[in-house]
Amino acid sequence: QVQLVESGGGLVQAGGSLRLSCAASGRTFSSYAMGWLRQAPGKEREFVAVISRSGFTTYYGDSVKGRFTISRDNAKNTVYLQMNSLKPEDTAVYYCAATTSYSISHYLKPADFGSWGQGTQVTVSS
Repeated sequence: QVQLVESGGGLVQAGGSLRLSCAASGRTFSSYAMGWLRQAPGKEREFVAVISRSGFTTYYGDSVKGRFTISRDNAKNTVYLQMNSLKPEDTAVYYCAATTSYSISHYLKPADFGSWGQGTQVTVSS
C-alpha cells in the first residue's frame, strides 16, 4: 500500500483559493491513479477529482468542475488540488486517496479507493 499525507487546508473566505497537497510514500506512486474526495458534516463522502497515473487524464465531480484542478508530480510523489472560487458549500474534510483501478471516471466512489490519507479540513466562510 501507499501512505498518504495531506496538507494545505485552512480557513478561507468565499471566492478565495486554496491549494491542497498530498505526499505519498511506500510503493511506487506512479502505479496509482490518485483522487481527492471530501466529506461534509452529516453527509456522505463524495468524489471530487481523479487523475490518471500519467497525469494526462482527469475527471471532476459536477459541483467542482471549472473551479478545481487536480495535478500530480510523479518525480515528487505528490498530488495537488487547486481550489478556486471557493464556496461555503465546499466546506469539508478533504481526503487524498489512491486507486489501482484503470477505469477511472467521474463515477468513482469511495469504495474504489484502497489507500487514504488522514484528511485536511477546508472551511469556507461566507
